[in-house]
Amino acid sequence: MQKANKRIGEIFMEKGLITEAQLYDALAAQKSGNGFLGTVLMGKGIITEEQLTQVLSEQFGMPVVDIKKQYVDTALARKFSSSLILDHKCFPLSEDENSITVAIANPLNAVAISKVEEEAGQGQRKVNWVLASEADLKELIQDYRRNISQNILRMLKKGKET
Repeated sequence: MQKANKRIGEIFMEKGLITEAQLYDALAAQKSGNGFLGTVLMGKGIITEEQLTQVLSEQFGMPVVDIKKQYVDTALARKFSSSLILDHKCFPLSEDENSITVAIANPLNAVAISKVEEEAGQGQRKVNWVLASEADLKELIQDYRRNISQNILRMLKKGKET
């Protein structure tokens, strides 16, 4: 993953999405413990989630993926720990023999990035990171959670029958 060259606030201003006054107001709110700058700006209704995702894409040099239009290899998710997916909010989408493509909403989540790279095969396979909106990723993770619950219920039912 590419390191950020510009601060996110600078990119928002360059794109004309926020004013300098809005930036300073959001930075003050952020210092009060209200999370990431992009989240603060979204919470104030100044930017949309789509705008945040696009700016993060530019800042980190990561492509954006529309999960709803993306093929998702659900069997691949079973190769990763459920805590990685549920707790760290990233989702493996596809793989080939040399790499795995993983969607993430927060490219600053160093713990998630480290865990994915560890579970992907201790450096034997490259991880291709893509950005997804938090809402889309949340929906995909909810589907994953439902699938896990259904599988557990099926196994329990099958166990009672034997």
